[in-house]
Amino acid sequence: MRTYAKPIAAVTGALALAATLTACGGSSAASDEKTVTVYSADGLKGEAGDGWYDKVFADFEKETGIKVEYVEGGSGEMVQRALREKSNTQADVIVTLPPFIQQADSKGLLQAYTPQGADQVAGGDKADDGKWISVVNNYFGFVHNKKELPTAPKTWEELLDAKYKDKLQYSTPGVAGDGTAVLIKAMHDFGGQEPAMAYLKKLQANNVGPSSSTSKLAPKTDKGELLVANGDVQMNFAQSKSMPNLGIWFPAKDGGKPTTFALPYAAGLVNKAPHAENGKKLLDFMLSERAQREVSAIGGGFPARKDVRPTDANAIELAKLMEGVEVFEPDWADIDKNLTTYVDAWKSATGS
Repeated sequence: MRTYAKPIAAVTGALALAATLTACGGSSAASDEKTVTVYSADGLKGEAGDGWYDKVFADFEKETGIKVEYVEGGSGEMVQRALREKSNTQADVIVTLPPFIQQADSKGLLQAYTPQGADQVAGGDKADDGKWISVVNNYFGFVHNKKELPTAPKTWEELLDAKYKDKLQYSTPGVAGDGTAVLIKAMHDFGGQEPAMAYLKKLQANNVGPSSSTSKLAPKTDKGELLVANGDVQMNFAQSKSMPNLGIWFPAKDGGKPTTFALPYAAGLVNKAPHAENGKKLLDFMLSERAQREVSAIGGGFPARKDVRPTDANAIELAKLMEGVEVFEPDWADIDKNLTTYVDAWKSATGS
Protein backbone atom coordinates (compact mmCIF):
# COMPACT_ATOMS: atom_id res chain seq x y z
CA MET A 1 0.00 0.00 0.00
CA ARG A 2 1.02 3.62 -0.43
CA THR A 3 -0.44 6.90 0.73
CA TYR A 4 -1.46 9.32 -2.01
CA ALA A 5 1.20 11.93 -2.58
CA LYS A 6 0.45 13.62 -5.90
CA PRO A 7 -2.27 13.72 -8.57
CA ILE A 8 -2.35 10.92 -11.13
CA ALA A 9 -5.10 10.83 -13.90
CA ALA A 10 -8.80 10.08 -14.83
CA VAL A 11 -11.56 9.96 -17.53
CA THR A 12 -15.34 9.40 -18.31
CA GLY A 13 -18.13 9.95 -20.93
CA ALA A 14 -21.86 10.18 -22.10
CA LEU A 15 -23.86 10.13 -25.40
CA ALA A 16 -25.49 7.57 -27.64
CA LEU A 17 -24.69 7.04 -31.29
CA ALA A 18 -27.48 8.66 -33.26
CA ALA A 19 -27.10 6.80 -36.52
CA THR A 20 -26.66 3.11 -37.22
CA LEU A 21 -23.06 2.27 -38.00
CA THR A 22 -22.65 0.64 -41.37
CA ALA A 23 -18.91 0.30 -41.79
CA CYS A 24 -17.75 -3.29 -42.25
CA GLY A 25 -14.69 -4.66 -40.53
CA GLY A 26 -11.49 -3.70 -42.27
CA SER A 27 -13.05 -1.52 -44.95
CA SER A 28 -15.03 1.72 -45.19
CA ALA A 29 -17.15 3.59 -47.68
CA ALA A 30 -15.88 6.92 -49.00
CA SER A 31 -18.41 8.79 -46.84
CA ASP A 32 -16.99 7.12 -43.73
CA GLU A 33 -13.33 7.87 -44.37
CA LYS A 34 -13.42 11.00 -42.20
CA THR A 35 -14.90 9.30 -39.14
CA VAL A 36 -13.61 7.38 -36.14
CA THR A 37 -15.87 5.38 -33.84
CA VAL A 38 -15.21 5.29 -30.10
CA TYR A 39 -16.80 2.82 -27.67
CA SER A 40 -16.30 4.18 -24.16
CA ALA A 41 -17.20 3.74 -20.52
CA ASP A 42 -19.28 6.69 -19.35
CA GLY A 43 -17.89 9.59 -17.36
CA LEU A 44 -15.73 11.70 -19.64
CA LYS A 45 -18.48 13.35 -21.63
CA GLY A 46 -20.24 16.24 -19.96
CA GLU A 47 -23.98 16.28 -19.31
CA ALA A 48 -24.08 19.77 -20.83
CA GLY A 49 -21.49 19.13 -23.55
CA ASP A 50 -18.74 20.55 -21.35
CA GLY A 51 -16.68 17.45 -20.56
CA TRP A 52 -13.15 16.43 -21.54
CA TYR A 53 -14.39 14.30 -24.43
CA ASP A 54 -16.51 17.17 -25.73
CA LYS A 55 -13.48 19.48 -25.90
CA VAL A 56 -11.02 16.88 -27.18
CA PHE A 57 -13.35 15.50 -29.86
CA ALA A 58 -14.24 19.02 -31.09
CA ASP A 59 -10.58 20.06 -31.23
CA PHE A 60 -9.66 16.79 -32.97
CA GLU A 61 -12.31 17.28 -35.66
CA LYS A 62 -11.28 20.89 -36.18
CA GLU A 63 -7.62 19.92 -36.55
CA THR A 64 -8.01 16.76 -38.66
CA GLY A 65 -11.46 16.95 -40.26
CA ILE A 66 -12.22 13.53 -38.71
CA LYS A 67 -15.60 13.31 -36.97
CA VAL A 68 -15.88 11.21 -33.79
CA GLU A 69 -18.87 8.87 -33.61
CA TYR A 70 -19.38 8.12 -29.91
CA VAL A 71 -21.06 5.19 -28.17
CA GLU A 72 -21.06 4.85 -24.40
CA GLY A 73 -22.16 2.44 -21.71
CA GLY A 74 -20.81 0.40 -18.83
CA SER A 75 -17.24 -0.88 -19.22
CA GLY A 76 -18.29 -4.52 -19.49
CA GLU A 77 -21.17 -3.59 -21.78
CA MET A 78 -18.81 -1.93 -24.27
CA VAL A 79 -16.47 -4.93 -24.32
CA GLN A 80 -19.39 -7.32 -24.84
CA ARG A 81 -20.70 -5.19 -27.70
CA ALA A 82 -17.31 -5.18 -29.40
CA LEU A 83 -17.08 -8.94 -28.87
CA ARG A 84 -20.47 -9.53 -30.54
CA GLU A 85 -19.27 -7.48 -33.51
CA LYS A 86 -15.92 -9.26 -33.79
CA SER A 87 -16.73 -10.66 -37.25
CA ASN A 88 -18.02 -7.28 -38.45
CA THR A 89 -16.02 -4.71 -36.50
CA GLN A 90 -17.69 -1.34 -35.91
CA ALA A 91 -15.47 0.37 -33.31
CA ASP A 92 -12.03 1.83 -33.96
CA VAL A 93 -11.09 2.75 -30.39
CA ILE A 94 -12.34 1.33 -27.11
CA VAL A 95 -11.91 3.14 -23.77
CA THR A 96 -12.78 1.22 -20.64
CA LEU A 97 -11.79 0.71 -17.01
CA PRO A 98 -9.79 -2.21 -15.60
CA PRO A 99 -10.26 -5.14 -15.54
CA PHE A 100 -12.30 -4.77 -18.73
CA ILE A 101 -9.45 -3.39 -20.85
CA GLN A 102 -7.48 -6.53 -19.92
CA GLN A 103 -10.56 -8.60 -20.76
CA ALA A 104 -10.80 -6.93 -24.16
CA ASP A 105 -7.16 -7.80 -24.80
CA SER A 106 -7.53 -11.43 -23.67
CA LYS A 107 -10.49 -11.85 -26.03
CA GLY A 108 -8.47 -10.66 -29.02
CA LEU A 109 -10.29 -7.35 -29.43
CA LEU A 110 -7.20 -5.11 -29.42
CA GLN A 111 -4.22 -4.56 -31.69
CA ALA A 112 -0.88 -3.10 -30.67
CA TYR A 113 -0.25 0.60 -31.18
CA THR A 114 2.06 2.93 -29.26
CA PRO A 115 0.69 6.49 -29.35
CA GLN A 116 2.91 9.54 -29.38
CA GLY A 117 3.61 10.52 -25.77
CA ALA A 118 3.36 6.94 -24.50
CA ASP A 119 6.90 7.19 -23.11
CA GLN A 120 5.53 9.69 -20.56
CA VAL A 121 2.92 7.24 -19.23
CA ALA A 122 3.97 5.12 -16.23
CA GLY A 123 4.62 1.43 -16.84
CA GLY A 124 1.72 0.29 -14.69
CA ASP A 125 -0.67 2.47 -16.70
CA LYS A 126 -0.04 0.75 -20.04
CA ALA A 127 0.33 -2.74 -21.47
CA ASP A 128 3.85 -4.03 -22.10
CA ASP A 129 2.82 -5.18 -25.59
CA GLY A 130 1.22 -1.86 -26.59
CA LYS A 131 -2.36 -3.17 -26.64
CA TRP A 132 -3.73 -0.45 -24.32
CA ILE A 133 -2.70 2.72 -22.54
CA SER A 134 -4.29 5.01 -19.94
CA VAL A 135 -5.50 8.33 -21.31
CA VAL A 136 -7.01 9.65 -18.06
CA ASN A 137 -6.08 8.46 -14.59
CA ASN A 138 -8.76 8.11 -11.96
CA TYR A 139 -9.67 6.58 -8.59
CA PHE A 140 -12.57 4.57 -7.28
CA GLY A 141 -14.81 6.29 -4.75
CA PHE A 142 -18.30 6.80 -3.34
CA VAL A 143 -20.64 9.78 -3.28
CA HIS A 144 -23.10 11.04 -0.67
CA ASN A 145 -25.84 13.69 -0.58
CA LYS A 146 -24.31 16.60 1.34
CA LYS A 147 -27.69 18.16 2.13
CA GLU A 148 -29.41 15.09 3.58
CA LEU A 149 -26.18 13.54 4.85
CA PRO A 150 -23.83 16.46 5.67
CA THR A 151 -21.14 14.24 7.16
CA ALA A 152 -20.05 11.42 4.88
CA PRO A 153 -20.01 7.90 6.35
CA LYS A 154 -16.55 6.73 7.32
CA THR A 155 -16.84 2.95 7.23
CA TRP A 156 -18.42 0.13 5.25
CA GLU A 157 -20.11 -0.99 8.46
CA GLU A 158 -22.04 2.29 8.80
CA LEU A 159 -23.81 1.54 5.51
CA LEU A 160 -25.58 -1.40 7.15
CA ASP A 161 -27.64 1.03 9.26
CA ALA A 162 -31.40 0.95 8.59
CA LYS A 163 -31.40 4.63 7.60
CA TYR A 164 -29.78 3.60 4.30
CA LYS A 165 -32.55 1.16 3.35
CA ASP A 166 -33.57 1.92 -0.26
CA LYS A 167 -31.28 4.95 -0.09
CA LEU A 168 -28.10 3.18 -1.21
CA GLN A 169 -27.20 1.80 -4.64
CA TYR A 170 -24.12 0.58 -6.46
CA SER A 171 -23.71 -0.32 -10.11
CA THR A 172 -23.65 -3.93 -11.21
CA PRO A 173 -20.35 -5.85 -10.86
CA GLY A 174 -19.34 -7.52 -14.10
CA VAL A 175 -21.28 -4.96 -16.14
CA ALA A 176 -20.05 -1.57 -14.92
CA GLY A 177 -16.38 -0.85 -14.23
CA ASP A 178 -17.16 1.05 -11.03
CA GLY A 179 -19.53 -1.75 -9.96
CA THR A 180 -16.76 -4.27 -10.39
CA ALA A 181 -14.56 -1.90 -8.37
CA VAL A 182 -16.94 -2.32 -5.41
CA LEU A 183 -15.99 -6.03 -5.34
CA ILE A 184 -12.28 -5.30 -5.71
CA LYS A 185 -12.23 -2.78 -2.87
CA ALA A 186 -14.43 -4.89 -0.59
CA MET A 187 -12.22 -7.96 -1.11
CA HIS A 188 -9.16 -5.84 -0.30
CA ASP A 189 -10.63 -4.07 2.74
CA PHE A 190 -12.25 -7.16 4.27
CA GLY A 191 -9.29 -9.44 3.53
CA GLY A 192 -10.56 -11.81 0.86
CA GLN A 193 -13.51 -13.08 -1.15
CA GLU A 194 -15.47 -14.80 1.61
CA PRO A 195 -15.58 -11.95 4.17
CA ALA A 196 -16.29 -9.45 1.38
CA MET A 197 -19.24 -11.49 0.10
CA ALA A 198 -20.54 -11.95 3.67
CA TYR A 199 -20.56 -8.15 4.04
CA LEU A 200 -22.19 -7.51 0.64
CA LYS A 201 -24.86 -10.06 1.52
CA LYS A 202 -25.75 -7.95 4.58
CA LEU A 203 -25.57 -4.73 2.58
CA GLN A 204 -28.10 -6.07 0.09
CA ALA A 205 -30.89 -5.36 2.60
CA ASN A 206 -30.31 -1.63 1.94
CA ASN A 207 -29.41 -1.80 -1.77
CA VAL A 208 -31.96 -0.40 -4.25
CA GLY A 209 -30.89 -2.85 -6.93
CA PRO A 210 -28.86 -3.20 -10.14
CA SER A 211 -27.70 -0.38 -12.40
CA SER A 212 -25.77 -1.02 -15.61
CA SER A 213 -24.26 2.47 -15.60
CA THR A 214 -22.63 4.25 -12.66
CA SER A 215 -23.13 7.75 -14.07
CA LYS A 216 -26.90 7.43 -13.54
CA LEU A 217 -26.44 7.17 -9.78
CA ALA A 218 -24.94 10.60 -9.13
CA PRO A 219 -28.04 12.57 -10.25
CA LYS A 220 -30.18 10.37 -7.97
CA THR A 221 -27.81 11.09 -5.09
CA ASP A 222 -27.78 14.82 -5.80
CA LYS A 223 -31.60 14.90 -5.75
CA GLY A 224 -31.77 12.94 -2.48
CA GLU A 225 -33.35 9.83 -4.00
CA LEU A 226 -30.20 8.11 -2.75
CA LEU A 227 -28.01 9.02 0.22
CA VAL A 228 -25.00 7.00 -0.94
CA ALA A 229 -23.81 5.46 -4.23
CA ASN A 230 -20.60 4.27 -5.81
CA GLY A 231 -18.70 6.18 -8.46
CA ASP A 232 -15.22 7.36 -9.33
CA VAL A 233 -13.37 10.56 -8.53
CA GLN A 234 -13.10 11.99 -12.02
CA MET A 235 -16.70 11.44 -13.05
CA ASN A 236 -18.19 12.53 -9.74
CA PHE A 237 -15.91 15.57 -9.42
CA ALA A 238 -16.99 16.71 -12.89
CA GLN A 239 -20.65 16.04 -12.07
CA SER A 240 -20.42 17.96 -8.79
CA LYS A 241 -19.97 21.21 -10.74
CA SER A 242 -23.64 20.99 -11.78
CA MET A 243 -24.80 18.84 -8.85
CA PRO A 244 -24.12 20.91 -5.71
CA ASN A 245 -25.27 18.26 -3.23
CA LEU A 246 -22.72 15.68 -4.41
CA GLY A 247 -19.81 14.87 -2.06
CA ILE A 248 -17.01 12.33 -2.63
CA TRP A 249 -15.76 9.96 0.08
CA PHE A 250 -13.82 6.70 0.51
CA PRO A 251 -15.03 3.88 2.81
CA ALA A 252 -12.73 2.32 5.37
CA LYS A 253 -12.99 -0.99 7.14
CA ASP A 254 -14.00 -0.35 10.75
CA GLY A 255 -10.77 0.54 12.56
CA GLY A 256 -8.82 1.09 9.35
CA LYS A 257 -7.90 3.93 6.99
CA PRO A 258 -9.93 5.01 3.94
CA THR A 259 -8.61 3.25 0.84
CA THR A 260 -8.93 3.43 -2.91
CA PHE A 261 -7.13 2.25 -6.02
CA ALA A 262 -6.35 3.68 -9.44
CA LEU A 263 -9.11 3.12 -11.95
CA PRO A 264 -7.81 4.69 -15.16
CA TYR A 265 -9.63 5.14 -18.41
CA ALA A 266 -7.54 2.94 -20.67
CA ALA A 267 -7.75 3.10 -24.46
CA GLY A 268 -6.89 0.57 -27.12
CA LEU A 269 -7.00 0.36 -30.91
CA VAL A 270 -9.61 -2.22 -31.91
CA ASN A 271 -8.41 -5.23 -33.87
CA LYS A 272 -9.55 -5.01 -37.53
CA ALA A 273 -10.78 -1.46 -36.91
CA PRO A 274 -12.54 -0.11 -40.01
CA HIS A 275 -10.75 3.24 -39.62
CA ALA A 276 -7.53 2.17 -37.89
CA GLU A 277 -5.44 5.13 -39.09
CA ASN A 278 -8.04 7.56 -37.78
CA GLY A 279 -8.08 5.63 -34.52
CA LYS A 280 -4.32 6.00 -34.21
CA LYS A 281 -4.59 9.75 -34.81
CA LEU A 282 -7.22 10.07 -32.08
CA LEU A 283 -5.10 8.11 -29.58
CA ASP A 284 -2.13 10.38 -30.38
CA PHE A 285 -4.37 13.41 -29.86
CA MET A 286 -5.80 12.23 -26.52
CA LEU A 287 -2.26 11.72 -25.17
CA SER A 288 -0.94 15.03 -26.52
CA GLU A 289 0.30 17.55 -23.96
CA ARG A 290 -2.49 19.90 -25.03
CA ALA A 291 -5.27 17.40 -24.31
CA GLN A 292 -3.62 16.12 -21.14
CA ARG A 293 -3.38 19.65 -19.69
CA GLU A 294 -7.18 19.84 -19.97
CA VAL A 295 -7.84 16.58 -18.09
CA SER A 296 -8.14 18.30 -14.71
CA ALA A 297 -9.23 21.79 -15.75
CA ILE A 298 -12.08 20.53 -17.97
CA GLY A 299 -12.55 16.85 -17.13
CA GLY A 300 -11.96 16.90 -13.38
CA GLY A 301 -9.52 14.03 -13.67
CA PHE A 302 -5.82 13.27 -13.39
CA PRO A 303 -3.45 13.41 -16.41
CA ALA A 304 -2.02 10.11 -17.65
CA ARG A 305 1.27 11.75 -18.64
CA LYS A 306 3.91 12.13 -15.92
CA ASP A 307 5.32 15.29 -17.52
CA VAL A 308 1.98 17.10 -17.30
CA ARG A 309 1.61 18.59 -13.82
CA PRO A 310 -1.48 20.79 -13.73
CA THR A 311 -1.80 23.66 -11.27
CA ASP A 312 -5.37 24.72 -12.04
CA ALA A 313 -7.99 25.06 -9.30
CA ASN A 314 -9.47 21.62 -10.03
CA ALA A 315 -6.06 19.94 -9.77
CA ILE A 316 -5.46 21.57 -6.38
CA GLU A 317 -8.90 20.54 -5.11
CA LEU A 318 -8.43 16.97 -6.35
CA ALA A 319 -5.06 16.69 -4.60
CA LYS A 320 -6.69 17.79 -1.31
CA LEU A 321 -9.49 15.28 -1.78
CA MET A 322 -6.94 12.46 -2.01
CA GLU A 323 -4.94 13.48 1.07
CA GLY A 324 -4.83 10.76 3.73
CA VAL A 325 -6.37 8.13 1.45
CA GLU A 326 -4.33 4.93 1.15
CA VAL A 327 -3.93 3.76 -2.45
CA PHE A 328 -3.46 0.04 -3.05
CA GLU A 329 -2.65 -1.74 -6.30
CA PRO A 330 -4.99 -4.60 -7.28
CA ASP A 331 -3.64 -7.76 -8.90
CA TRP A 332 -5.23 -7.12 -12.30
CA ALA A 333 -3.95 -10.37 -13.77
CA ASP A 334 -5.71 -12.33 -11.00
CA ILE A 335 -8.88 -10.25 -11.40
CA ASP A 336 -8.93 -10.75 -15.17
CA LYS A 337 -8.45 -14.51 -14.70
CA ASN A 338 -11.02 -14.90 -11.89
CA LEU A 339 -13.52 -12.13 -12.61
CA THR A 340 -16.32 -14.55 -13.52
CA THR A 341 -15.75 -16.44 -10.26
CA TYR A 342 -15.90 -13.24 -8.21
CA VAL A 343 -19.02 -11.97 -9.98
CA ASP A 344 -20.73 -15.36 -9.59
CA ALA A 345 -19.88 -15.30 -5.87
CA TRP A 346 -21.42 -11.82 -5.61
CA LYS A 347 -24.57 -12.96 -7.42
CA SER A 348 -24.86 -15.94 -5.07
CA ALA A 349 -24.29 -13.83 -1.95
CA THR A 350 -26.74 -11.09 -2.90
CA GLY A 351 -29.34 -13.12 -4.81
CA SER A 352 -28.82 -10.86 -7.82
